[in-house]
Amino acid sequence: MEPAHASISSATTPAGAARAPGHGQQRALRTIAAFEACKGAAALAASLGFFSLLHHDLHALAAALISHFGLNPGDHYPAIVLRYADLLGDQSVRNLVLLATGYVVLRFTEAYGLWMQHRWGEWLGALSGALYVPFELRHLLHSPSIASGVVLAGNLLVVAYLALQLKRGSVAPR
Repeated sequence: MEPAHASISSATTPAGAARAPGHGQQRALRTIAAFEACKGAAALAASLGFFSLLHHDLHALAAALISHFGLNPGDHYPAIVLRYADLLGDQSVRNLVLLATGYVVLRFTEAYGLWMQHRWGEWLGALSGALYVPFELRHLLHSPSIASGVVLAGNLLVVAYLALQLKRGSVAPR
């Protein structure tokens, strides 16, 4: 008799092809996919915001924002903002937009792969999520907070779930 998980084995489908997971697994993968798509949409909005800063006087924009909130530009934190606005030129903004665009493409590609239950989507999700773990752990150790702990725990759960799906999918049917 075949094990219960043999029906979702990637060994019965071509590499990269969609698999037919159970209803609970499909819901979990689609929940992760929706979350990744939301992260991609947020990054897209941020990159559009960065893009709108091209060819603008960032120092004047920062000074106007500081003034709008009634802050003193000579105070410590407003002065830091103004200093970094001076350092952030058009080339730096372009680099930020390019990095954000790459991140958006990665998140939307991962979301599509997970939503369609492609094995490559699980690999992409597990690997890209695992890349963040050392940075999230370092942040938690240096600046402990509930939010940092929740982010790390959530990421570890997603990576563990996707790794488990990959392991289950690699078992050959009997």
